[in-house]
Amino acid sequence: MIELRPYNELGGAQHGWLDTRHHFSFADYYNPKRMHWGHLRVWNDDTIAARSGFPVHPHRDMEIITYVRSGAITHQDSLGNRGRTEAGDVQVMSAGTGILHSEMNEEDVATQIFQIWIMPDEKGLPPSWGTKPFPKGERSGSFVTLASGLAGDTDALPIRANARLVAATLKAGQSAEYPIAAGRKVYLVPASGQIEINGVVAAAGDGVAISDESLLKVRAQQDSEIVLVDVA
Repeated sequence: MIELRPYNELGGAQHGWLDTRHHFSFADYYNPKRMHWGHLRVWNDDTIAARSGFPVHPHRDMEIITYVRSGAITHQDSLGNRGRTEAGDVQVMSAGTGILHSEMNEEDVATQIFQIWIMPDEKGLPPSWGTKPFPKGERSGSFVTLASGLAGDTDALPIRANARLVAATLKAGQSAEYPIAAGRKVYLVPASGQIEINGVVAAAGDGVAISDESLLKVRAQQDSEIVLVDVA
């Protein structure tokens, strides 16, 4: 099953400094049919104005992945971590028993991010944070794992969840495949461009909810950047 969720039908809000779209129920957006997708709980598409961002706030017992689409985001937390994550790179925060953090756009241009929350396998663990650059050239024409809690994904940023996040950049006409293990779900969003997934066309920002499929065949109709989460 492949369900297209067009960008213009997503929930969301405009806060002046923040233009956000919610793929799942979040904040003031509530849709009982879109509470989660397996253990994937949140996928927000955020555009953060220059010199603004999310001030210090708490989280607990959630795996939070930030995928930077353009610009950069600067993270600071109560563990003493501080880091800047640029376009194409990812950061992971395991909230665990509790963490305070801020996510600020300290750039002179707007920053675009995907903010992805995955429910952890185990609650009450110590909080942690990490970031890692993944040059886009390394995932040209194929999917590369960026963050994962699955065995064998040793080069990815670790998360405490039975899940993985992968991304690919495809030139127009290029194709890539992604196998799906039995019983798992996938949620896919083109960060840019336009693609065809097993015959379903999705444009930038559209959500694609996938279940009961064993293989995804993705073909780029335009130069495209694709982000995908594989969950139980």
